[in-house]
Amino acid sequence: MSHENVYGVGMDGETRCVHFGTELDVVALRFGCCAEYYCCLSCHRTLADHGAEPWPADRRTEPAVLCGVCGTTMTASEYISAGTCPNCASAFNPGCAKHYDRYFEWIDGTEP
Repeated sequence: MSHENVYGVGMDGETRCVHFGTELDVVALRFGCCAEYYCCLSCHRTLADHGAEPWPADRRTEPAVLCGVCGTTMTASEYISAGTCPNCASAFNPGCAKHYDRYFEWIDGTEP
């Protein structure tokens, strides 16, 4: 699938990048600073001309995650609670939970 609205270093057709390329690394994350989707924080640091800011709490009802397999977008809460894409059932990397605070402003173990 083509993801023209996603940025990544060495990105494949399912939004895996050179930094995270396991079978389960198939999401792109939207950043609060630019509202653009990147494969990961490292891709943002490499490709963007500004510093990264996590998706803001006051926009948590807007799509912030994109499934790289089918292109479905979801809110951070939908992504965090699902574990798989609600459209195509592709599994997401459970290890990403360790990094939610880098991508979602309100994540500190609980959501308000």
